[in-house]
Amino acid sequence: MTLFLQSASPAPRARLAMRASRDGIYRAVWRWHFYAGLLCLPFLILLSATGAIYLFKDEINGTLFAHRTEVAAQSRAPLSPSRLVYNASEAVPGGVPVTFTDPGTATSPALVTMTEGISKTIVYLDPYSGDVLDTVAADSDPMMVVRRLHSLSYFGTVANGIVEVVAGFAIILVVTGTYLWWPRGQGGGQRGGVVTIRARPGQRVWWRDLHAVTGLVAGGGLFFLALTGLPWSVWWGQQLRALSNEAGLGQPRALWAARTVSAVPMKDRLSNTGWTMEDAPMPVSQRAETPAIGLDRATAILEGLGMPRGYEIALPTGPTGIYAAAIYPRDVDRQRLISLDQYTGAPLLDVRFADLGGVGQAIQYGIGLHKGEYWGRLNQFAMLAFCLATILLGVTAATMWWKRRPANGLGVPPWPRDRRIAAAVTLLVLGLGALFPLTGLAILAMIGIDLGIQAIRRGTRRPVAA
Repeated sequence: MTLFLQSASPAPRARLAMRASRDGIYRAVWRWHFYAGLLCLPFLILLSATGAIYLFKDEINGTLFAHRTEVAAQSRAPLSPSRLVYNASEAVPGGVPVTFTDPGTATSPALVTMTEGISKTIVYLDPYSGDVLDTVAADSDPMMVVRRLHSLSYFGTVANGIVEVVAGFAIILVVTGTYLWWPRGQGGGQRGGVVTIRARPGQRVWWRDLHAVTGLVAGGGLFFLALTGLPWSVWWGQQLRALSNEAGLGQPRALWAARTVSAVPMKDRLSNTGWTMEDAPMPVSQRAETPAIGLDRATAILEGLGMPRGYEIALPTGPTGIYAAAIYPRDVDRQRLISLDQYTGAPLLDVRFADLGGVGQAIQYGIGLHKGEYWGRLNQFAMLAFCLATILLGVTAATMWWKRRPANGLGVPPWPRDRRIAAAVTLLVLGLGALFPLTGLAILAMIGIDLGIQAIRRGTRRPVAA
């Protein structure tokens, strides 16, 4: 009998070892999923809430601020751009006009940006009568406030870097969440917690299933939003732009061949040139004895070149300044940037969307979808659904934690007993973090803190020698 038991025992032991290994991996993944959620869910809720609002910025402006964003269409021609700029200058004494935005439609206002020191004021004008509809400090514009909250740029460069860390952790959150959700050993057609919600509202299992099923639906969207948001990040995005430009996959290299340029990037003069061209240097005008062509002539030249309506044009600054115009419409394919010599009106730069490299085009498409601008209402509501689902994920995660937290502790899921499993899963997570260096540094810091806390706990548990 003893011999029979000994010969049969290896198989059950192997199954037990395999189960212990699976349980260990599950615990390690769960711990990192908890860490990623703990760090980034509060920020994801903020980003989702502000993103959901910004998706409908045009609709909000057209409803709440119609007094300045819409005008009555008229049969007569609009006033000249120079006259509108003059009226804006009268409305902001002491201000210097720096940009003019052409009315995109028959019911759109004209915009003039005035600077006074380091502050900017946007003047809205009726293009037919020249009447000033409103003046708004650029930093106080409601949609600009939402946009800066969305990027955390209100709180400086360091805070803006948090967006990059959060995006990286969001990807880790989706990957680890998918593993935790993945059905294992659910025979008999059981789907509870996979595609259906069990128990009754209020119970922890109900919250767990709601979290899992929402994650199943929203995970892909969250992954997409994180990836398409990374190009705006303070480090990863800049490196991607530099590398793609160096490889000829971003800004067209031929643009700068044998051309004199300034040290001023396009983003310093124009509010939206598209991600690929933001840091492109502005060309310079060649000094001439002839007078400058003026804004009215410059806009006429742009119209002759086929520039789409609604573009923004930066006015020349100094004797070598240029007229730089950019249009960033909802239709990504119609993006365009043109620069004119202020004396001759000759085009110094004319970049269409088709001129951009493959990486630049792909990122611009991604950004257009991220902002809900490419496929109309379908795109807007799809991104809205992902934003709302992400908020729901945060709420359900917080509720689950609250229901399972211990009386005196944070309720961090325990590491598996097998430290090799914990180390292997941690290395995989660190490998994901290495794709986004700021996230990788945050992971290393978290590992250090975790090891430090464990060492302190082990020290407090040691018996004191008599």
